[in-house]
Amino acid sequence: MRERYSSLKALRFPDQLRALADGNVAAPVHIRIKPINACNHHCWYCAYRADNLELGSKMELRDKISDAKMDEIVGDIIAMGVKAVTFSGGGEPLLYQRLPQVVERLAKGGVKVATLTNGALLKGAAAEAFSRHGTWARVSIDAWDGPSYARSRGVGEDEYAKVMGNLAAFARLGSRCALGISFIVGKDNAEHIADFCRQAKDAGISSVKFSGCVVSNSGKENNEYHAAITGTVRAQLEAAAKLADKDFKIIDHYHALEERFDKAYKRCAYLQFLTVIGADSVVYTCQDKAYTDLGRLGSIKERSFKDFWFSAENKAQMQSLDPSRDCTHHCVSHSKNLLIEEFLGLDPEHADFV
Repeated sequence: MRERYSSLKALRFPDQLRALADGNVAAPVHIRIKPINACNHHCWYCAYRADNLELGSKMELRDKISDAKMDEIVGDIIAMGVKAVTFSGGGEPLLYQRLPQVVERLAKGGVKVATLTNGALLKGAAAEAFSRHGTWARVSIDAWDGPSYARSRGVGEDEYAKVMGNLAAFARLGSRCALGISFIVGKDNAEHIADFCRQAKDAGISSVKFSGCVVSNSGKENNEYHAAITGTVRAQLEAAAKLADKDFKIIDHYHALEERFDKAYKRCAYLQFLTVIGADSVVYTCQDKAYTDLGRLGSIKERSFKDFWFSAENKAQMQSLDPSRDCTHHCVSHSKNLLIEEFLGLDPEHADFV
């Protein structure tokens, strides 16, 4: 299985790197669309619904992108040459009824598609659409049986079996869409990592990615929380790694979180590569600042995404963001920003001496 996670991906796109160097704006490579804010689960760690975390302070649960606006956004994405779209939350993206048709149109326009989902609705037309056209689907699961799933997500105990059944059925479709799991590790599930991996492999899932839950805007407090379970997690990950083979991969992103909070750089280079469109038809800097005032780039309710993206307003907003001041929360793009800044900072007189 070739590498799917790497901070080096951004270096494949010279137009965006050139725009950064010149102080201009290029079309984003990848857009996350949050089509709807309603959700059928109530996960305890959901950053969009936790009062003590940065995300979601301006999120309205009733918001969803209108049919007309979604059609307009899709047309702009194709016309702009955007390479990929991921549907995510906010809410549960598969609750958006027209999603199969949206996926179909994007795929026909040459845009790669993917989804982050809880898997409860990964069946029927949605499963068929992503099976035919999806590059990947990643399902959030943080439990190992019915009772633990119910406690974590506020759903019935029978939901775990239903979701695992959906995933097994999706895997049997035999599509090229890579089916993976995102497993958020906390104190309640740390001892059950290997157990879940055995179940995932039996279901035909191709990978399980492990990340630590974020419980605070403070890196120090997050590390203190995880210090109590790190030994257990490492032992469980070692046991899970023994299950890996050419068809099943363990992706270990469980690490100290403190380094992802404080930043020394003054711009977010990754804005040129990935942006977010919320269910409120507002464009945000990233998934870590969606539905917040600091993350807001601008509204596209009364204008097209393409018109807004290349506007002087958006350019000014993008250039005004100072991560050392505005992004002292957890940031999934931190390592990517460090790499891009190092690349752009190379002395051209010496860069040929590889």
